[in-house]
Amino acid sequence: MRVPAVLMRGGTSRGLFFHERDLPEDHALREAFILAAYGSPDAARRQVDGVGGATSSTSKVAVISDGREQGVDVLYEFGQVAIDRSLIDRRGNCGNLSSGVGPFAVDEGLVVPTDPVTVVRLLNVNTGKLIVAHVPTRDGRFDPVGDFSLPGVPGTGSRIRLDYVDPGGAVTGAVLPTGNPVDDLTVPGVGTVPVSLVDAANPLLFVHWDAFGLNGTEGPDEIDSDPDLLRRLEAVRAHGAVLAGIADTPEQATEEAPSVPKLTLVGKPRDYLTTAGTVQKGSETTVRASMMSMGKVHRAYALTGGICTAVAAAVPGTLVADATADDDGECRIGHPAGVLPLRADVRREGDTWQAAAVTAYRSARRLMEGRVLVPGPWLKNRSTMIAG
Repeated sequence: MRVPAVLMRGGTSRGLFFHERDLPEDHALREAFILAAYGSPDAARRQVDGVGGATSSTSKVAVISDGREQGVDVLYEFGQVAIDRSLIDRRGNCGNLSSGVGPFAVDEGLVVPTDPVTVVRLLNVNTGKLIVAHVPTRDGRFDPVGDFSLPGVPGTGSRIRLDYVDPGGAVTGAVLPTGNPVDDLTVPGVGTVPVSLVDAANPLLFVHWDAFGLNGTEGPDEIDSDPDLLRRLEAVRAHGAVLAGIADTPEQATEEAPSVPKLTLVGKPRDYLTTAGTVQKGSETTVRASMMSMGKVHRAYALTGGICTAVAAAVPGTLVADATADDDGECRIGHPAGVLPLRADVRREGDTWQAAAVTAYRSARRLMEGRVLVPGPWLKNRSTMIAG
């Protein structure tokens, strides 16, 4: 089977972009094809037989279709492609990959360009949330050239503004799914851990660094190389998924919902070494955070996670708000690759909290275009297994 596709970087993520019309209509066949395209499942976690990059950030997929009947420009479905399992998790969105949707829509003729900036309204069908992308264009095409620097991405590019409209309750229906800014979560083998469960763009389960004996200066490699620590982090995350109503049991959360909620370690600002080996000063941030993604530490910070963190910082009583230093209304997240600045419009309405909008900036680039090839007999066998 040969299917047209575009490989794009969106923010600090990368994935294949497909037109929905080009993919198989049969669900099992579509799933088998996408998994095969990425080289999943691969027990060795290398994705050597596909285009996946063997990390959660480089094993993502976007399916794009016409959105005019829904009152938007394009519909965008996100999928987190598991590396070592036959699973594509669609329970949430990826803000980084979302930044590639506007440029894709422009270059694929899905919107009429209006130089120097083309506004693209995209609906993420996973969450039912609207994102308005302000895409730099030149001569009717996406213009990737600029001086905008994004931590976690080498070089510079043009700046894409993303307005996330009403991102609260994207998966669970509420900014605070339990109604509480903090809950005590009892996890066998770990103990009772204070957590803040917040849902905006994607649900995150926030915990203090010191709940796991960490001081907040640890980098991704240090955490990822500790199997017992990873086990405890996943145990807490899985119990958080039950608390959020995303899974019925922790076991189900680990097997069927590995991408949401994302467990995120938070604490007060402090100095630490970035993944580039430079010192990130705590004084340049308002909170120090690292988030888990598919069982490993994200090498930068997922944009949807940043949106949720900025919202959580504005809700009094959450672990994030308590850890956040005084600021000028901007949440500056100190993450493994540097600093992610965001502004969130959060309001209390009656007994609930509402996130009116969050604005973020990303860059993107079209990396490759062509056709993805999967052998027909292999695909048929795999689709039969998925359907069964």
